[in-house]
This record gives sequence, C-alpha cells and structure tokens, in this order.
Amino acid sequence: MTQGRLARLAQQAWVGLILLFLFVPILLIFFYAFNSSNIQSWPIRALTLKWFGQTWSDPEVRSALALSLQAGLVATALALVLGSCAAFAIHRMRFFGRDTVSLLFVLPLALPGIITGMALNAFFNFNGVSLSTWTIVVGHTTFCIVVVYNNVLARLRRTQGSLIEAAMDLGANGWQTFRDVTLPLISTAVVAGAMLAFALSFDEVIVTTFTAGAQNTLPLWIFGAIRLGQRLPEVNVVVSFVILVTIVPVVIAARLTGGGGAARVQAGGR
Repeated sequence: MTQGRLARLAQQAWVGLILLFLFVPILLIFFYAFNSSNIQSWPIRALTLKWFGQTWSDPEVRSALALSLQAGLVATALALVLGSCAAFAIHRMRFFGRDTVSLLFVLPLALPGIITGMALNAFFNFNGVSLSTWTIVVGHTTFCIVVVYNNVLARLRRTQGSLIEAAMDLGANGWQTFRDVTLPLISTAVVAGAMLAFALSFDEVIVTTFTAGAQNTLPLWIFGAIRLGQRLPEVNVVVSFVILVTIVPVVIAARLTGGGGAARVQAGGR
C-alpha cells in the first residue's frame, strides 16, 4: 500500500470521526423522542409515540410554536424586502463609503448575539418600548437581512449586465426589466435567502432572550424546560421538530444556490 493511499485513508477516517462527533448527538435526540421511558438512558428498551401526542397537547408548546412561526415569517418578509433593496443599491450605485456601508450590513451577523441582544434591549428600554412580538421581529430582522443581502448581492454580481441593457434597448421600462429579466435571474437566490432567514429566526435563542420579555418562542421554551430538568421527553420531541424545521430550508437553499442562476444567465446570453 502506497504512502499516498494511506494518507487518503487517514483523511477519510478523520473526516468520518468528525462527522460522527457532530451528528451522533443529534441522532440520539431523535431516538430519545421515541423512548418509552422518561429517563434518558442507553440502550433504549422500548419505543413509543406517546410523547408526540402529549407534547402537542401542551398549550405552552403550541403557544411557543405559534409565536416562533409568526416572528419567523414576519422577520423573513421584512428581511426579504430590506435585504433585496440594499443589495440592489450596493450593486447598482457607486458612492463614497460604499464598501463601508456593505460591511455595516454584514456586521449584525458577525457580532456575537449577546451584543446585538443587549444593544436592542437597551434601545427599547431607553425609548420606552415594551417588549412584545414586534420587538422579537425587529431583533430577528437585524440578522435575517444579512442572509438575504448576501444571497441577492452574490447573484447580482454573477448576472450579466448586458441582459438588462438589452431589455431596456428593446423598449422595456424599469418595472418590465425587473419583472421579466432581473427577477427570474435572482429568484432562486431570493428564495434561498428567505429560507435561510426563516431557519435562523426559528431557532434563535440569544437575541430573543433580550427582546421577548415574558413571551416564549419554541427555542426559549426548550431552554427553560431543559434548564429545570423537567419534561425531558417533550423537550426531545420539540428539539427534533426544531432540527427538522431548521435543516429542511437550509438543504433546499443550498440546492437553489448551487448554480441555478448562473445556468440561467449563460442560457440567456446565448
């Protein structure tokens, strides 16, 4: 066996160990959600679905789920509009400090969540704003904008400007050019950005802690329940649901941004 083959096998084994380290704990949560015992122990002696029905019957869980969905959808909608507009402005306009403004748009995602949460909480308290669903939405929108902005801006930079110029030369006005040329080219990036934004909003904990007040989103409910060590079977069920809701949009977004827009640009340029 050559030295190169040994190195490849060692690299593959190392990658496999890293993946096991990352995903085995997540898989255990799914197994524990079906555990017939309310004590987390291994091996699991019997499987049951009773915890799913019991969790859904819990009014606190349903209330937290409704708040998470409401905040996530509204924050995603706001981020979709604001992030797309910001991406168009940065891409189309040339002005002094343009790179600095672009950096400021990305900064909320780069900053630790606790700093963003504390800053928003101080801002709301200073202005006498009561913590509510809308403060949660504002907090989530600050970092959801970044995801949409990055996706749309990256797609715009890969779009051929000649297509837009050709549409306008043929008599299309600004709205027609956007509707028939620009929007189809960036549609997958917009959808991917929206899905990533919703996934980020749905499982956000730190910023929500400082902006939710007495309300509980689903991640905050999980945090409170596991901290007290009570209702662990219900926690496993809810965590499994949150993982699925978070992973599915991320996987779809990854497939949408895997070059579909570039293929459309090349096809349109022929």
